[in-house]
Amino acid sequence: MSAADRLELSIALSDNENTRPLLDGVVKAEGITLFPTAVHPSEMFWRQLKFADFDVSEMSMSSLIIATARGQTPWVALPVFTSREFFHTRTLVTTASGITKPSELRGKRIGVPEYQQTAALWARGALQHEFGVAPNEITWFMERPAEKSHGGEAFAPPPGVTVNRIPPTTNMGEMLIKGELDGTLRYISNNNLVDRSRLDLSSDPRIKPLFPDRAAEGRRYYAKTGIYPINHAVVVRRALLERHPWVALNLYTAFAKARAEVVRRGNLLLKPYRELGLIDGETQKALATDPMAYGIKASRTVLETIAQYNFEQGLTPRKVALEELFAPQTLDL
Repeated sequence: MSAADRLELSIALSDNENTRPLLDGVVKAEGITLFPTAVHPSEMFWRQLKFADFDVSEMSMSSLIIATARGQTPWVALPVFTSREFFHTRTLVTTASGITKPSELRGKRIGVPEYQQTAALWARGALQHEFGVAPNEITWFMERPAEKSHGGEAFAPPPGVTVNRIPPTTNMGEMLIKGELDGTLRYISNNNLVDRSRLDLSSDPRIKPLFPDRAAEGRRYYAKTGIYPINHAVVVRRALLERHPWVALNLYTAFAKARAEVVRRGNLLLKPYRELGLIDGETQKALATDPMAYGIKASRTVLETIAQYNFEQGLTPRKVALEELFAPQTLDL
């Protein structure tokens, strides 16, 4: 295929170890010339959901599921999962609140950048299913205004849940320091067009993690549930795939090659297993079962769980099927 015959696509990616080979041009997609832009996820998702700026991008799994529940979206997903984390272990609380365990979040004022964001969804799911704290037992404060929300003007709190908008004159960081919030499920201070907080709370004595040993809690959660929560998938413009259906698998293969390149460079295949505390005797098993593997088969339980959480937390009127989200060519991967 000559250069003139190649498709030219814009692509937005967060700058992390799994995407860097594509951002740097080390890995290329067959038949496609990619023009990459590194964008913070908060901004990327807002730009895609509101303006459809890029042909290809990462996308919030929760926001994609919510949008799909309302009808066909401009996007089709690929089972490429560039970000995973035990999100409930990111919860911060103020020392003044006296909170020492998850059950003590009941009745408290808790901030989130975006109520519907995937990180907050997973954290609420863990609070409910692991610690018995339901979303309606917390008073929520959301930082992003309607015009910058991933839910846009259409976002409304689920029935029975109180979500207050943080006024534009302040932000979560300032409210935590002033004692106007008792904690936050997710704190984002990176400079981007969507999030307002800028205070570095990492060493502030007035703020502490709800889980002092995040790794230990992650190991406990993984050992019990077998779930390594997915945050981002990759989406492609639906109209593009309708014209060029071959693009889905060509892009998937490129992302898989990028992941393989990252693993080759730093043996990162085993990194999540070390973080999860699996013993050396299971190394060979780990090599055969990458916990960050792409494809639907390896992650079906995780994907079904996030769709279930969207439904049970009142963000979708039904449980969205995976077949509604992902390109048909990828359903057997």
